[in-house]
Amino acid sequence: MNPLDPAYAIIGALTAPVWARKARGGWSERMGRVAPGTVAPKARPRVLLHAVSVGEASALRTLVPLLAESTDVIVSATTDTGIARARALYSDIATVVRYPLDFSGSVRKFLDTVQPDAVALTELELWPNFLGACTKRNIPVGVINGRLSARSFANYRRFRPLVGPMFRKLAFAAVQDGAYAQRFREMGVPDDRCTITGSMKWDNARVTDEVDGADELAAALGLDRSRPIVVAGSTGPGEEALLYERFTAERPDVQLVCAPRKPERFDEAAAALPGCVRRSETKGAPAGASLFLLDSIGELSTLYAVADVVVIGRSFFDLYGSDPTEPIGLGKATVIGPAVGDFESIVGAFEAGGGIVRATRDDVGEVIGGLLADPDRRAEIAGLGREVIRGHQGASERHAEILMRLVAPGAHSGAV
Repeated sequence: MNPLDPAYAIIGALTAPVWARKARGGWSERMGRVAPGTVAPKARPRVLLHAVSVGEASALRTLVPLLAESTDVIVSATTDTGIARARALYSDIATVVRYPLDFSGSVRKFLDTVQPDAVALTELELWPNFLGACTKRNIPVGVINGRLSARSFANYRRFRPLVGPMFRKLAFAAVQDGAYAQRFREMGVPDDRCTITGSMKWDNARVTDEVDGADELAAALGLDRSRPIVVAGSTGPGEEALLYERFTAERPDVQLVCAPRKPERFDEAAAALPGCVRRSETKGAPAGASLFLLDSIGELSTLYAVADVVVIGRSFFDLYGSDPTEPIGLGKATVIGPAVGDFESIVGAFEAGGGIVRATRDDVGEVIGGLLADPDRRAEIAGLGREVIRGHQGASERHAEILMRLVAPGAHSGAV
């Protein structure tokens, strides 16, 4: 036990009324106990890729197969949804485990079992006991797909005397762009350990016109393919009502499908869409239905394929945006709001290339209507967006090269 352990216990007890509201599984794993037989004896260099939740787990889709060609790959995740997503994506080529809570005993048990030769943290996620234990074992820990938003940077900088040593311990920081690189350096990562590799989200974007199951999903939901379809993906509080009030209420010819980001918001979203057809309850949509709710998990990317216009949620109120690369890769004219703090680099690249349309709460209805009325403009925007994606791909290969150098015989743990 170290001084952090009782502090964690106190914080956990004080915050229990908040985190205990949501059922969570895997408590034995959270305490560092990896089930016997989960991790095979080590026969090759072993890389641990840590992804907190669904987004980070999905970002590894191109990297994991690259590393699996010559290393043992362990993918860890923190949340239940992250674990489920990682298992769905990687169980055939990698081992998926639960990342431990940062108690010293939990970390020790976890590392004793997993025995990584290098650790890559997706986007960030620094914990002092984990970093300290890896340092003592001479296991290099770095960041891939590194991202430090202005909001997060302000919070980290406020506590720089406490968190700065963790940044200085990183063997490398492979970050998405120059702004993120500067923030990592200001937090303490040495210049020679910080490199710009781009975002793996570009690599994972499917640039295709065909998506398996799209027609079947549209039919199951009851969409009329002869009428315009607007899909609003990863919506947040207030956005379903905004789109209904500012656009769909005056355009009964248009079908609006909303897909809330969080399942716990499904009922709230349904209430904001009067009489909507819910995916979970569909028994055949009534003729002329205009409002639909995709209250399911894992089907949004398939539904994007049938959209005429896509609206990116969590970008019109007080959240920080969602990733627009998927619908753009599918050739869809895509609209996003003003709040994109968590995706400023990606959205900025699309804007510079003319591959995305910005809107505000006041003009979002007008923007959508203009796009629906102009198929040539929709096609032009989608084409430019695809060019942006192709021009930014390659980050996964660059990350793989860094990690392979770290686990090569005789590699120095501090070198990028």
